[in-house]
Amino acid sequence: MKIIHAITKTTLYEAEVRTIRDLVEAAVTANTDLGGSNLSCTDLSYTDLSYTDLSGSNLSGSNLSCTDLSYTDLSYTDLSYSNLSGSNLRYSNLRYSDLSYSDLSYSDLSYSNLSGSNLRYSNLSYSNLSGAKGITPERFTPLRMLYDQPGAIRAYKLVASNGEGPYNGGIKYEIGQSYSVENAGTDETVQCAAGINLATLDWCLHDWKDGYRVLIAEFTADDIAAIPHGTDGKFRVRRCKIVGEKDVSGMVRKEVTA
Repeated sequence: MKIIHAITKTTLYEAEVRTIRDLVEAAVTANTDLGGSNLSCTDLSYTDLSYTDLSGSNLSGSNLSCTDLSYTDLSYTDLSYSNLSGSNLRYSNLRYSDLSYSDLSYSDLSYSNLSGSNLRYSNLSYSNLSGAKGITPERFTPLRMLYDQPGAIRAYKLVASNGEGPYNGGIKYEIGQSYSVENAGTDETVQCAAGINLATLDWCLHDWKDGYRVLIAEFTADDIAAIPHGTDGKFRVRRCKIVGEKDVSGMVRKEVTA
């Protein structure tokens, strides 16, 4: 089996092995320069690729879940539509890489270089972006438009039947009441933190269960504590007022009991 350069079509590494995974692992063990390699749609999950040069490679559509890519050079690499969930990308070089539509949920991107990278439509939920460099959230976080809205803004608050948030609780939300949290987390590299967590309607409907309610919250741009990078629809505010409840009866699929 061979690993071929994506552009020049020259052989970068060749060995008698059973699978592509075995081939890549053998190449890495042999300290082979895999820059520019064509590994699209390859299953490399749980592989140790740390300190490997994969710059300029085609890894689009690959399964790299739970892979160790720490200190790896992935600059100018096509990682679009790839599965990187749970992977270790700590200190990796992702400069000008294409991560569009990729799944980066639960991945460790701390201290990575993301300057010029394309993160549009990527899933960054629960990922660790602390210390990451070169992030331009305006390129892949549409909700940042909220910062430029004048006057009152409305979003949604998903609550359980008792009026508390379904995950952390603590505050019982009632229509007509105002609420504030003094220590709301302002770090936009953190997906979940203290504060009043509001969301888009589609996010609420996705997490909705029988008995849940969707409240309408009103706030201003100055009340926003953080819009996490690459958020799937959830953000935090310091204060808001509950002004109503959304009728979602025709928008959700209710559980059927026998």
